[in-house]
Amino acid sequence: MSENLDKSNINEEGKSKSNDSEQGLEDAVEGSDEALQKIKSGSPSTQRVQRPHSSPPRFVTVEELLETAKGVTNMTIAHEIVINGDFRIKPVELPEDSLEKKVKDIVHKAFWDCLSVQLCEDPPTYDQAIKLVGEIKETLLSFLLPGHTRLRNQITEVLDLDLIKQEAENGALDISKLAEFIIGMMGTLCAPVRDEEVKKLKDIKEIVPLFRAIFSVLDLMKVDMANFAVSSIRPHLMQQSVEYERKQFQEFLEKHPNSLDFVTQWLEEAADDLMNQKYRNALPAVGEASGSGDSPRPDPVAVQNYAYLKLLKWDHLHRPFPETVLMDHSRFQEFQLQLEQLTVLGAVLLVTFSMAAPGISSRADFAEKLKMIVKILLTDMHLPSFHLEDALTTVGEKVCLEVSSCLSLCGFSPLTTDKEAVLKGQIQAMASPDNPIRRIVDSRILTFLETYLVSSHQKPLPTAPGGLGPVQTELEEVAINFVRLVNYNKMVFSPYYDAILIRDVCWVTWSEAILIKFRLKDKSSKVSLEGDESSSEV
Repeated sequence: MSENLDKSNINEEGKSKSNDSEQGLEDAVEGSDEALQKIKSGSPSTQRVQRPHSSPPRFVTVEELLETAKGVTNMTIAHEIVINGDFRIKPVELPEDSLEKKVKDIVHKAFWDCLSVQLCEDPPTYDQAIKLVGEIKETLLSFLLPGHTRLRNQITEVLDLDLIKQEAENGALDISKLAEFIIGMMGTLCAPVRDEEVKKLKDIKEIVPLFRAIFSVLDLMKVDMANFAVSSIRPHLMQQSVEYERKQFQEFLEKHPNSLDFVTQWLEEAADDLMNQKYRNALPAVGEASGSGDSPRPDPVAVQNYAYLKLLKWDHLHRPFPETVLMDHSRFQEFQLQLEQLTVLGAVLLVTFSMAAPGISSRADFAEKLKMIVKILLTDMHLPSFHLEDALTTVGEKVCLEVSSCLSLCGFSPLTTDKEAVLKGQIQAMASPDNPIRRIVDSRILTFLETYLVSSHQKPLPTAPGGLGPVQTELEEVAINFVRLVNYNKMVFSPYYDAILIRDVCWVTWSEAILIKFRLKDKSSKVSLEGDESSSEV
């Protein structure tokens, strides 16, 4: 499998050029008619329908661009809340030398200087201070839950702006008393992590610095409350988020009709790779009644699963990422880097335990210790400055030292000089992606992920293939996160994938197309299929 994934990256550029040259308007029209007849007759097409992959360019207004950007931003935030369990809203921190921070500091200084001047007048002017008290009152009320009736009444009674204005006009206003009440209420409502900041407010005696510090802590409390709300509603957001993301993407697709071009190319390549595999006859057929003489056809689910695996071998520098997985681009990149590290780690441990005596290779404590040593030495493998050849040289030296030490403790003879040289050479050879052992480990990892993806809703879950036992824990962790991300992506975008597979990739019968269409309707998809208007003719 890994060989097909690698070869698809090598040949993708030539394939895309050949596809572009075949896509005339006349061919597309004839191809769509031919595909419709093939589906009606129930026989698989022998040639994929060619269609133009892009729409004619059109001019858009600035308002449309802003609206589209807003929709994409909202969709991304909703996606992050559901997918990322560690999602947190953070306070905005502007760079020290940025123009925005300089302007903000100047404006804030002017505001607080103005407030200071008003309070130093004789008699003091409290207009600006009362407005600040009003803002603080609204902020404190926003922190309350519906059941906090007593606290709501306290805030409303003490921070009564009309009464405060009357006291100010009559010279009876005590700002310090109001500040004391505000600080006490903040201590009641704040998260435990803010107790120290609230406590420090009591040590500030001057009014202007105190108000300034109060607003600073209130801003932090707003962030805390927002994060609390996110964590509270996350379990209830899954279904709503799926529908929301699909709706937002549909609106985006209606404004940009060519927004599925890269997705279509991605799925087509996955189907081609599956068809070109030597074991293609073993693939499950979509329609068993098509006749034994028909050429094998890929199962749409198998095509999607294989397409997701292709993302773990993606050429991110030279290929655009499919549109429907673009929000998770960084996550798939992280999976790819983790699997590359696991491949090298697994290959090193495999050759090491193959050469070591059975007595020590079966010792769990030694295997875990050796794995941790190699992992530490490969920690920065994803950095551009990392040199794998040099790191593997160090790994070989350290592994030989640990193996010889363990052999001596277990009563075995240490590694001979020749065996050490052979082991070091095999470990250094892992620097090449074409190393046979590394390719075997890579293939087994992809097979494990594919099996995990297919059986993600079944018990028991698959075990790691032979030779991957030492890295099974790390591999399962990656597999769980990968499958969770894939399943969520399927929940959102499977109607679009099904439509593409029916139209362009998988050769299905008309009855099978009808069944998948019902599936699309159940998912409340707006995606339409070519030939819908002809269904009454069947």
